[in-house]
Amino acid sequence: MTAQPIITYKKERIGYLELNRPEKRNALNAEMVAALMEAIIEFEQDQEVKVMVIKAAGKAFCSGADLAYLQSLQTNTFEENLVDSRNLMALFYKIYTSSKVIIAQIQGHALAGGCGLATVCDLSFAVPEAKFGYTEVKIGFIPAIVKVFLLRKIGEGKAKQLLLDGDLISAVEAQAMGLVNWLVSAEQLEERVYEYVQKLIRQNSEQSMALTKEMIGRVQEKTLEEGLEYAAVMNAKARGTADCQKGIAAFLNKETINW
Repeated sequence: MTAQPIITYKKERIGYLELNRPEKRNALNAEMVAALMEAIIEFEQDQEVKVMVIKAAGKAFCSGADLAYLQSLQTNTFEENLVDSRNLMALFYKIYTSSKVIIAQIQGHALAGGCGLATVCDLSFAVPEAKFGYTEVKIGFIPAIVKVFLLRKIGEGKAKQLLLDGDLISAVEAQAMGLVNWLVSAEQLEERVYEYVQKLIRQNSEQSMALTKEMIGRVQEKTLEEGLEYAAVMNAKARGTADCQKGIAAFLNKETINW
């Protein structure tokens, strides 16, 4: 019996998605990409889930695309390869634009497409021993899809360094570049991620986090004037939401907000 490519479970309003191909260093293939997409959509629609965490079994977070799988695709037509490529594109876009905050819990190396998977998550925790890198150019491939998100995340100069030389960097360097938010020891990783997510769940409106995340993604494609007008409209809309009314009333009445 073939193991499930990912394992999903819920714990105190957290939806966990665990990559489950440790024998393949959690390499991405069509089945894993499809399973991740399906699970994220399910958690988006689940009112019991407020934040998602992507984690992994084994020593590696994700080693990127399964090379044996990529080799098998070389006999495909361009149209067939485009369909497969668009599936990965759709997954990364779904993570980036999901209405719920998605956090990467990186317990090992995140390479090529695996580094891309970590990149498109909203926030990330990593162990100091983890290595990061986009190694595609070293095997004649290109980091095509993740490039769109990486440029937004860390800027052109740093993105060019990572994408063109293809070298691995340490977790410390990844944090300095803005790829990783926090470094945590392996012994404390699970607990620290859980505690941080619980803080988001307790303190923040889910609706407000969703709108803020949406605006971060959308405002970058606008001119200064368009961005400001978009922000003004969203500001006005937010004032009329149930969460804003509830939050302001609780603050003025010095009551604890139950999100």
